[in-house]
Amino acid sequence: MPRGSLAPGERGLVIVPTYNESENVTRIVPLILRQDPGLEVLVVDDNSPDGTGALADAMAADDPRVHVLHRAAKEGLGRAYLAGFRWALDRAYDYVFEMDCDFSHDPSHLPEFLAAIREADLVLGSRYRGGKVTVVNWPMSRLLLSYAANAYARLVTGLRLWDGTGGFKCFRRSVLEAIPLDRVRSNGYAFQIEMSFRAWKRGFRIAEIPIVFHDRTEGESKMSRRIIREAVWMVWRLRWWSMTGRA
Repeated sequence: MPRGSLAPGERGLVIVPTYNESENVTRIVPLILRQDPGLEVLVVDDNSPDGTGALADAMAADDPRVHVLHRAAKEGLGRAYLAGFRWALDRAYDYVFEMDCDFSHDPSHLPEFLAAIREADLVLGSRYRGGKVTVVNWPMSRLLLSYAANAYARLVTGLRLWDGTGGFKCFRRSVLEAIPLDRVRSNGYAFQIEMSFRAWKRGFRIAEIPIVFHDRTEGESKMSRRIIREAVWMVWRLRWWSMTGRA
């Protein structure tokens, strides 16, 4: 796939939610910025007790391309991204990325997103594109759960994505402007399905590109049973909302 870049005058914002990511945040932010001079980073920190927010502040003080949004408490992945989306829309970025801080998402893929977004409105980094699995270091139980969850989401919602639960994404500004962010209800991994579903229902072009997903080596996974339960029921809500015109 050809590697892309931002055109002169274009601006992209990579939103990186953090909670106890002190081992990772100072390493990943410079790697993100290295991919394109038009990219900036917004660290959305949920008052991490390990000092992640202070480390992000120090980077922001040294580099105008780094920004930090502090939130009072841990409220979940979806709420963190929604806060970041609103921050980005208020500042007129052309493209807005979602990206994990734990190196499961490789910053070197960012130019591939920039190439793909030229012909799409929303680009998803897929671990399962075409049925091929590109996941490294996950236990088989976690891999089977993730793969089955995506098959389940496709079946219930009709959203034809290989990896609807993936969190490495690039939105055109127009997509986020068209989605009523105050009506987005999901907060865990179902948030990724809901955002893509709402974009799809509004007729936006969605593309999937292959990525290699590496399980985190530092910090702790945020997966929980509550997040799984939310995803199980949210896809049925999305189907109902679609039938009643609420999506």
